Amino acid sequence: MTGAPMISRLTLSAFLALAAPAFADTDAVVRWQQEPTTVFDATEIDIDAFQWIARPVVVFANTPADPAFQEQMEEIIAELDRLVERDVVVITDTDPDGQSDLRRQLRPRGFMMVLMGKDGQVSLRKPLPWTVRELSRSIDKMPMRRRELRENPSGDAT
Repeated sequence: MTGAPMISRLTLSAFLALAAPAFADTDAVVRWQQEPTTVFDATEIDIDAFQWIARPVVVFANTPADPAFQEQMEEIIAELDRLVERDVVVITDTDPDGQSDLRRQLRPRGFMMVLMGKDGQVSLRKPLPWTVRELSRSIDKMPMRRRELRENPSGDAT
């Protein structure tokens, strides 16, 4: 009988070790839902956790000092409310040596801005900064966004 509790603790420890990344991903989604203006670093999240919940906009650069990166982030921050209305989660990656999952998956070369749909598919890749107006128009053309607007004409994505 003394061996049974040890096996249970080991089993529980193994489960928690395997489940820890999933809990961390859920934490990022919960953080974003509580504060949708949060800008995440690519190393903080698993993009799959946001599938069917948010539209990721990922901004890549080889350094945070990249003028294109700075311009893109200034644009995004200045009009973040327009992106929040469209369920956008903003993610940055300025460390090419870090090799985040997103960097390996999307393979940017220098600066790149990527818009993904709620389905996790890449909708747009841009090698130059875009305005929030341009991003918003692109999002508003997506089938899921059009459905959201039909179901909730006030424009609030839910």
